Amino acid sequence: QVQLVESGGGLVQAGGSLGLSCAASGSIFNINVMGWYRQAPGKQRELVATITRAGRTNYADSVKGRFTISRDNAKNTAFLQMNSLKPEDTAVYYCNADRVVVSTTVILYDQWGQGTQVTVSS
Repeated sequence: QVQLVESGGGLVQAGGSLGLSCAASGSIFNINVMGWYRQAPGKQRELVATITRAGRTNYADSVKGRFTISRDNAKNTAFLQMNSLKPEDTAVYYCNADRVVVSTTVILYDQWGQGTQVTVSS
């Protein structure tokens, strides 16, 4: 079993900043990809950013230049620094861990946290 716990959400004014954290716990050898996704009311869940163990990052066009994803491999933790926030960034933000190696024979795919609310007021 792997648990992902997000923290750091909240309410911020447009133009402000927030930082999110995601801590993965359980019997984990390593996590290949960690990422952040978000889901706004009435919309589908969408990619925000991902980062591989080697540090290669990928961002949605809508957040490039404003958001930064990072991770601490030793602590199985991912971070999302969000700057210049806009009202359209309002959503529940979910942490994702993909290809989680928990033993020499077991790899878990697409593990999700419970989500944390980010609200940006105009």
